[in-house]
Order: sequence, then structure tokens, then C-alpha cells
Amino acid sequence: MQAPATSVATEPWVLQFCHGYGGPFLDCVRQYAVLFKDTPYKVCTVYLTGKPSTEVEQGSASDEVIFLDYSSRQVRGLKLAAIRDIKRIVASRNFAFCIAHRFKPIYVALLGSDLPVIGVHHAFGDYERRSRQLFVNLFRKRLALLGVSDAVRDDVRSRLPNWPGERIQRLYNRIDIEAVQREQVSREVAREYLDLPQNAWIVGNVGRLHPDKDQATLIRGFAAALPRLPAGSLLAIMGSGRLEASLRSLAEELDISESVHFLGQVPHGRRYFKAFDVFALTSDHEPFGMVLLEAMAAGLSLICSDCGGGREVVDGLGYLFPFADDGVLTQCIIQAHEEHESGEQRFMERLSSKFSDDAARQQFSLLKNKLI
Repeated sequence: MQAPATSVATEPWVLQFCHGYGGPFLDCVRQYAVLFKDTPYKVCTVYLTGKPSTEVEQGSASDEVIFLDYSSRQVRGLKLAAIRDIKRIVASRNFAFCIAHRFKPIYVALLGSDLPVIGVHHAFGDYERRSRQLFVNLFRKRLALLGVSDAVRDDVRSRLPNWPGERIQRLYNRIDIEAVQREQVSREVAREYLDLPQNAWIVGNVGRLHPDKDQATLIRGFAAALPRLPAGSLLAIMGSGRLEASLRSLAEELDISESVHFLGQVPHGRRYFKAFDVFALTSDHEPFGMVLLEAMAAGLSLICSDCGGGREVVDGLGYLFPFADDGVLTQCIIQAHEEHESGEQRFMERLSSKFSDDAARQQFSLLKNKLI
């Protein structure tokens, strides 16, 4: 663990506490740190698990980064050592409040400090357990909760029905639009890198090969649409996971194995989204769907299952289908090809107004007094 300063600074600080920086959470930390850009607040980000990393430190967009360096095993149970660490960190700065991502950091922050805590929830079902409901009820006077979509917010509210609505709000996930677009390479370069033909019409999908991503429905829907698509059309699936063998077998059973490309795990995959003509997300109750924002930044047509937070991103801009309904998905794929038009201007308007850092700063400034 990096040692915090021993004297209490006079300037106001925000403590941001995250379980780890794996997967999407480094960017989540960045999203919340930049809320305080051009404000009097400084941001100290603490990672409960994960080795110290210069790359993570730079990506956290924070004034100070502390790695507690616990293993997952060490933060099971009561987490007393982590609670002591948070007490020590809180004593080192003039912290005004804490932003804690997911339940474990919320738990540690509440027991390790007297700060107001804003808990951010990135998934469904965080308060299914009665023990968690009882715990947060004990601290409801200094705890407020944010969901990353209306769907997640409403799930939390349904589990905590006695909480006032203003204490459980929504703040959308977002992207740094300019940074994402700078990172994305051209269609030609992306296709060359992914070994995809330059002239094919391509439906893209990105995600773990896991039941909750439901690529099986996507393969079936694409197979049925294929006779009405241009010759040589492809489905490209970017990701890895335990279902790869069964998904390959499904493509073979449907006699489309040559039309389905499994790209595997692609580092910094969003760089290559312009390789696709259409982006399809077929997940079951996706809490939000950051990949949809990255696909919008690339100017891709969008298809999304009509459940979870994905609807809130795509509604009015793309094609929605009932989860696991490959028949309707087939029609969406055909329509996306036949009705293809550039949605870039509409996408940019939606991104700027709802899913950008600037939009989040404006909304958070309105929410802050309700939450703290």
C-alpha cells in the first residue's frame, strides 16, 4: 500500500473507492474523477485489489492514487484490515465525501469513515440479499445510491422500497467522445488488422462468449437473414469464453461457419469498431452497455435486445428486438442493411447530450445536493 500523507490538507478532497481496475472499471474511475475537473475538489482514488501500476495511475485521472493491493481472498468476510486502511487514508485529507463503486467498497467506506457515501451500482441484483438490505438501511442517513442506467436504478429502488426516491438516482455511464474517436482507426485499417475482407457487409458483436451475452441468438438470426444480405456478408464476434466451441458448432449446424468469424480477445477492441457496418448487442438484461456508446462514436448502425439499460442508449436511434427472439432479430438485421443511412449526426447529438463527460458533470452538479 502507498502511504498517504500524514498531515491533513486544507483543500477539499473526494475519496473515490473501487474494488479493482479490471475490465471496464478503470474507465469508470476516470468517468467519476473528471466530474471534478475545474472545481475546488481534488480526487484521491483507492483500489481495494490490484497491484500498483503506472498505467492504471495515469488512467485514473486522479490527483492521488493508492493501491491497497489486497487479493480477492483477503477481502472476503469482515475486511477489517481494509477498514483500518480507509480510516488511515480518511485521516490524511480533508475529505468531503466518498464515491464507492460496488457493494464491498460501499461496505468498507461506511465502516471505515464518517463520510457521506455515494454508492455507484453497475449491475442488477446487488441488493437481492437481505443482509445487504439491512446493512445499508443502517447507514441510510449518510448513504445515497446511483445506478448507471434507469434500469439499474429501478432495480435498486425495488430492493429498498422504504428509501426516498431522491436518495437513489441515475447517472449514466459515459465516454470521452473525442478520445474514443481519436483511438478508433479507419475501416480499411481495422479490417486489415482483424483479417476481414474489405468489401464485405459485416455485423459485429463484442463481448464474452457467455450465456448472458446470447451470441447463439445472434448466430441464428444472422443465418436466417443471410439469404437477403449481400453475397459474402459476415458476422464477426470479438471476444472469448467458455461457449466458443458450442457457438462454432451452432454455426456449423446452420451451415454458415464460413460466414461467422470468431476474432477472439482483441486488446483495445474499440479501436477497430469501424471494421463493422452494424453493431449488434444481444445481451440478457445488460445493465448499461458501454460498447454501444463506443459503436455510436464509430458511426455504426445499432441493434440491441430490448431489455436492461441498452434500450436507454439505442431507443430512437437503432433497432430493438425482444431478448432471445431470433425471428425479430433477423428482420432487424435485414432492415439495418436495406435502410442503411448515416446516423453519425444523430449519434453525436445523443452522445453529447446524454453520454458525455460534460453532460455528466452538469447532471452531477444538480444531483449532488440531493445525494449528500
